[in-house]
Amino acid sequence: MKVQFIAFVLGAALLFWFDGGESAAGQPDKSLITGAMTNFVPQAFPEPVPAAGFRDEAGNRLTLADFKGKVLLVNLWATWCAPCRREMPELDHLQGLLGGDDFEVVILSQDRRGFPKVKAFLEEIKVKNLVPYVDKSTKSSRMFKALGLPTTFLVDREGREVGRLVGPAKWDAPETIELMKFYIAQD
Repeated sequence: MKVQFIAFVLGAALLFWFDGGESAAGQPDKSLITGAMTNFVPQAFPEPVPAAGFRDEAGNRLTLADFKGKVLLVNLWATWCAPCRREMPELDHLQGLLGGDDFEVVILSQDRRGFPKVKAFLEEIKVKNLVPYVDKSTKSSRMFKALGLPTTFLVDREGREVGRLVGPAKWDAPETIELMKFYIAQD
């Protein structure tokens, strides 16, 4: 009986902490998960992102650990994905607004045809602020447990996934910018 009571109290406290009370340390409260960010799911317990490899245009092999110290918005996408294509100008705008020493939008293409296809698309839509990366093997999608494209996840300065959004979003909407600023402000 005593163990059941303790379990009930702990369960109620956790429910209040994660659902109805104050937000957990380092997590946004519900007022920031609105509008364009309604489908954003914060991680209650951030975990390190996998060491999935990808390449830059020069052919250098990278992982997200190469960006440690920055908050990253990592967008898994492909040129053949219609929703991915539609949201790319907004991701470019977000990078133009917030990109710098503290924040970067990382667009990680899953195109098997590599950089020629990706570069042609980005030139066509006049992307100015984004640096493309490519994983021709598409292993990163599996390692990041992406259920489809686009999948976008937010990584803190220590390399931990703090939230995820499956599907397209309005990446330059005011509520998106406020949510990104919240995470950038975290130490």
